[in-house]
Amino acid sequence: MTRNPTRLFLAAAALAFAFASASHGAPAPSSLRLYVFDCGTLHVADMARFQLKKEEVSTTDLSVACYLIVHPKGTMIWDTGAVPDSAWKPTGDPVTQHLVLQDGEQRDVVMRKSLQSQLAEIGYSPSAITYLALSHYHYDHTANANEFAGATWLVRQIERDTMFSANPAGAVQPSTYSALRDSKTVIITTDDYDVFGDGTVVIKFAPGHTPGHQVLYVKLANTGGVVLSGDLYHFPEERALGRVPTIDFNQDQTRASRAAIEAFLKQSGAQLWIQHDFVGNAKLKKSPAFYD
Repeated sequence: MTRNPTRLFLAAAALAFAFASASHGAPAPSSLRLYVFDCGTLHVADMARFQLKKEEVSTTDLSVACYLIVHPKGTMIWDTGAVPDSAWKPTGDPVTQHLVLQDGEQRDVVMRKSLQSQLAEIGYSPSAITYLALSHYHYDHTANANEFAGATWLVRQIERDTMFSANPAGAVQPSTYSALRDSKTVIITTDDYDVFGDGTVVIKFAPGHTPGHQVLYVKLANTGGVVLSGDLYHFPEERALGRVPTIDFNQDQTRASRAAIEAFLKQSGAQLWIQHDFVGNAKLKKSPAFYD
């Protein structure tokens, strides 16, 4: 029986591709991609902590967004939601989750999809992710952080120290990020940290909301530059009216960080995506669609 070398090669290649996809996630694209995940909707009852009135905003709801950056050299999760996937089961309909935080504060978050199911839909599992970066340590950004403890965590020393202090300030759920204590960690020591070394994914220091708060600049070939805000702003009206939340760790630092990021936006021509902006986030295309 004569074997066809070409057919054997193609079959082997297909098998290798299938194995790589199953073991390590979807194959790396040739250019940068940004995926936006739906990680819930947060209902705000107290607008005073944002120094805003209900009549000054278009909605008191806040979006909870998570993001996947896929680079030819690896992947990075930016923020991981407000409700752990392990704490609820998707039903196909909106599900309200009532959270009681460490300080006794209570929050209601409407969930629709789990983060892991959205990752799986595009061919990724938490174990396949190269890097984890959090804008900051508040509960609505860390819910699924433990699932990415196998990734390399990119964090500033002051933020890490605060997270693992005896009583971290603010709205926190330390149990959701406790596994990061043992993660492989890169301590960021510069204001700008170039994740993949080519200027397309840059973590920028923007303290104030928390001691080590940071934002993310993503330079996409077709979309252009985008800055993911973390909690530099929550509502677009904060930006328009110059309001700084009373809950910020250091309001003066927040003002300085805002000024620096606004200058960067002007200089770079990048868009600012306010992560919690419910109206703005609703207009973004969600995974499995992506920005490139």
